[in-house]
Amino acid sequence: MRIGLVQSACTSSRADNVAQALAGIAEAAAAGAEVVCLQELFAGEYPCQAEDHGRFADAEEVPGPLTAVLGEAARSHGVVLVGSLFERRDHGLFHNTAVILDADGSLAGVYRKMHIPDDPHYYEKFYFAPGDTGFMSVATSRLAVGPLVCWDQWYPEAARLTAMAGAETLFYPTAIGWLDGEEPLHREQYESWDTMLRSHAIANGVFVVAVNRTGREGPLRFWGASVVYAPNGECLVKAPHDAPATIVCEYDLGRIEWSRTRWPFFRDRRIDAYDDLLKRWSS
Repeated sequence: MRIGLVQSACTSSRADNVAQALAGIAEAAAAGAEVVCLQELFAGEYPCQAEDHGRFADAEEVPGPLTAVLGEAARSHGVVLVGSLFERRDHGLFHNTAVILDADGSLAGVYRKMHIPDDPHYYEKFYFAPGDTGFMSVATSRLAVGPLVCWDQWYPEAARLTAMAGAETLFYPTAIGWLDGEEPLHREQYESWDTMLRSHAIANGVFVVAVNRTGREGPLRFWGASVVYAPNGECLVKAPHDAPATIVCEYDLGRIEWSRTRWPFFRDRRIDAYDDLLKRWSS
């Protein structure tokens, strides 16, 4: 399996952002990619740094014009695409949504981001309703795709349920970066993020792909470092922190079976003892 990661720096020009994503898809496909993942909300600058009602104009229906553009790119290059969109579902109802386009251009699946953050310059709760699709595996002609989005990557429950649904690879379109004024925390913030991704691969015996933004947008400097982890936690490829990059990573899906038969975490799960996970707190 060959996976393409398209890490970009966005500007205020939607046309330019879409064009660079399409160029990245073409470059990855030319290098042999069979599945290509874009970063979170790739068509524009990250919209959630302030609570701005004008930003809702950036949203569109799914399927819609941007889905159609991705579908045509998938069809013309014969690749599966994982894209991330600002979805307008209805009047006043919006989602942060991942779409999966099969290699024939058809819409294979839609996943709405389940965990919605609210942090300085990440005011997503103002914009997005929590997803209601549940955690899923999307069957495509190339791969069983496990779509998740950014803040989902901090939750072991999300990774576990997506793997249990049959996903062979977890895909995390992402927008995460360093905030000016927090420089003493930058290293530990990045290393915590990277460690969580690696842990999902090990704990679930799956491949993990995270595609992050790069570049500066206001006081946020997105830290790039898009990455692929194997089921045993091996880092297969990592993009630079501070530059756009299109990279293709090849891996053997047989490693899933190899890891799960040697580290049988699914076999040994105590499903009779986990009821309290359905509570907010156990006391």
